[in-house]
Amino acid sequence: MKRQNVERARGLRRNQTDAERKLWYYLRNRRLSGHKFRRQQEIDQYIVDFVCVDAMLVIELDGGQHAERQEYDGRRTRYLQAKGYRVLRFWNNEALTKIESVLEVILEAVASPPPHPSPLPAGEREQLAPESEE
Repeated sequence: MKRQNVERARGLRRNQTDAERKLWYYLRNRRLSGHKFRRQQEIDQYIVDFVCVDAMLVIELDGGQHAERQEYDGRRTRYLQAKGYRVLRFWNNEALTKIESVLEVILEAVASPPPHPSPLPAGEREQLAPESEE
């Protein structure tokens, strides 16, 4: 499985979408305020579009196919968040037509401290949540 993901990630790097190519231009070589980003990076069983490990930030660019994959994307996002990552999602169209706005959101995210994953298992986390007053 690990080897298969490595090959898949390499293929994704070779066959970037136009939106990925455009965003990567601004993220590569520490061009965005000196932050180190990687593209098509493995995080456990998932391959994320872009990640800044120091800021614990994942950036995903979504095309039209993601409208049908919302349940999968939600599970994937929750998994990454449980590992301590923040996940930013942008539509491909945003990266292509509003790159300045996208970069501004990313800059704000890398400037803020990363979240800490909860040390409690999922079931215990909900038990400790304060009950809402009615």
